Amino acid sequence: MASKKELLAQIEEVKKASPERKFPESIELAINIKEVDLTNPKSRINEEIALPKGRGKDLRVAVFGTEDMKSKAKNSADFIYGPEDLSKFADDKKAFKKLANRIDFFIAEATLMANIGKTLGQVLGPRGKIPRPLPPGQDPTPLIASLKRTVRARSRDRRTFHVPIGTKLMSNEDIAENLSAVIKRIVSKLEKGYGNIDSVFLKTTMGKPVKLNLEVIE
Repeated sequence: MASKKELLAQIEEVKKASPERKFPESIELAINIKEVDLTNPKSRINEEIALPKGRGKDLRVAVFGTEDMKSKAKNSADFIYGPEDLSKFADDKKAFKKLANRIDFFIAEATLMANIGKTLGQVLGPRGKIPRPLPPGQDPTPLIASLKRTVRARSRDRRTFHVPIGTKLMSNEDIAENLSAVIKRIVSKLEKGYGNIDSVFLKTTMGKPVKLNLEVIE
């Protein structure tokens, strides 16, 4: 079996192959799966994975709640909305789409979920951003902290899909730990495990992809 040293060398190769930018580029996996019937929604990958070393960048979390939950979320959520905002968003779907694209995760007080689904489900559903429900009165702070280091892995009906696992500013060791967590979760959801993985590439957002040796991760 190949050593972890090889994986760290590949991560360094990806970093060096990417020209310097004025912003910290994301590092992502491009995963190609095979022998999976993606016409069947149950066979598709749709996972939220908490990265052990975080994303290396700020993720935005919004909360829909009544006054009690809004008060508890004020020091941890990036956006806070009340029941009165739902009709406003429903009346201007174009503006809400722009907002939804800026927000990575939504949380909602459970009592608001039915109304959110009715008024905003058509916007949030296709983006994979249906809110996480929380019971009334529960402090959303721990969930917000968890979501801020969480990524989505969604294949939809495509054989190739991408998952961000960090940024160029993170250490190679931290990126390797995140990478391993993502691959292992996805493999656990495939009927044949690694047998359904055709190939995996690592790349920066705008950089050259490097093919990974999966033996390093198994």
